[in-house]
Amino acid sequence: MPEIRALPSSALSDHLVSYIVPRYMKIKNFCKLHLEQKERAKGRRFDQLLRINMTCSAKGDRTTLSSSDAYERELQDSSTKPHDAHVLYSVAPAMGHNKEYHPESNLRVPAIVNALEGFELTSKYRGSQVFELQNFTPASMDDIERVHARSYVTGLGKAMSKASDEGIIFIDGSGPTYATASTFQESLLAAGAGLALIDSVVSASITRSNPPIGFALIRPPGHHAIPEGPMGFCVFGNIAVAARYVQHVHGLRRIFIIDFDVHHGNGTCDAFYDDPDIFFLSTHQIGSYPGTGKIEQVGKGSGEGTTLNLPLPGGSGDNAMRSVFDEVIAPCAQRFKPDIILVSAGYDAHALDPLAGLQFTAGTYHFLASSIKQLAKELCRGRCVFFLEGGYNLQSLSHSVVDTFRAFLDEPSLGSEFNDLSILYEEPLSKVKEAIQKVKQIHSL
Repeated sequence: MPEIRALPSSALSDHLVSYIVPRYMKIKNFCKLHLEQKERAKGRRFDQLLRINMTCSAKGDRTTLSSSDAYERELQDSSTKPHDAHVLYSVAPAMGHNKEYHPESNLRVPAIVNALEGFELTSKYRGSQVFELQNFTPASMDDIERVHARSYVTGLGKAMSKASDEGIIFIDGSGPTYATASTFQESLLAAGAGLALIDSVVSASITRSNPPIGFALIRPPGHHAIPEGPMGFCVFGNIAVAARYVQHVHGLRRIFIIDFDVHHGNGTCDAFYDDPDIFFLSTHQIGSYPGTGKIEQVGKGSGEGTTLNLPLPGGSGDNAMRSVFDEVIAPCAQRFKPDIILVSAGYDAHALDPLAGLQFTAGTYHFLASSIKQLAKELCRGRCVFFLEGGYNLQSLSHSVVDTFRAFLDEPSLGSEFNDLSILYEEPLSKVKEAIQKVKQIHSL
């Protein structure tokens, strides 16, 4: 696709006066009016809410406009105290990004939010224990381009006009990854929702030994998106973008990523395959999409040893995952000594999920959430953020996230209420044991 011609430095002043400044002021005034009307009802002053910090820089014969990162994300009402919460979450449901009958639909996040409300796990019922971060900003181009190729990001943005004309377009040849006219902006917002949680959790960890744990309830998911483009329902690598953001903005270098989605997080794996400061650990079903994540794939160059793939046999469930956590995940994290733990939380390993063949239950996810939270407390001052990935049965997805929140709050699992144990069958524990022993040998655990 052709590039937009950059302005020479000599033309910058005239262009700012004639075009950029009037458009900027029009947008700013519209946003100001909208937010003033919205916030007046809550008795807030607009000046406390809107912070615009745009900088213009000229480099040679090119000009760029950029916005601040963590500063712009601090849009939360000053009268609230998210740092005092036990659980922080953000919601970006991408309601415009939808295709009828597609498993990755715009029903997923609302189903979770409704379940959290129904099981009284929101601030309406929990007060300051649970806090929803709002007013977050979309991720910037700089945020996204720390992971993805600029040609992909700009190309996707330009493709939105085609999506607007045609309604739905497909943007990935390896799987049914679609886009609508709103996909680009909603994907930026999803990534931004995760970055807002990063800011709050890291900030809270400075003054608290037990900061809140975060959960980005966002879509489209991200862990299949490779640096060069979309893949497997995923547009931007939300967790990969967050990892680079943590390093660039907050100066936390060592990041431990746990991916328990039923499918291998190939995009995240590719992004950090040669990076010694980011440890990527994936558990996934053998033979599942996209066919990557072999146990022998351990990283390359200076990153050799900081990728761990553990393919699990079909039918693996709660017992298998408990053994995996105790014998593989915890020892790896303890040896790596991370500054923060990020989690690709896919709920498609559930026994009821239509896209795979593992046997996790809500109780499995409660165990994982509780154990990861404790691991973060022991290793990195409690800094931990979850990112929603897969999960396509709306009931099992929402119930599993409910049990995840209960684990965050140190409350018992509702698995006995959610799970129909009669549908489960015997786990292939001998094969699971063989896989665990092999990965322990490869990684000297």
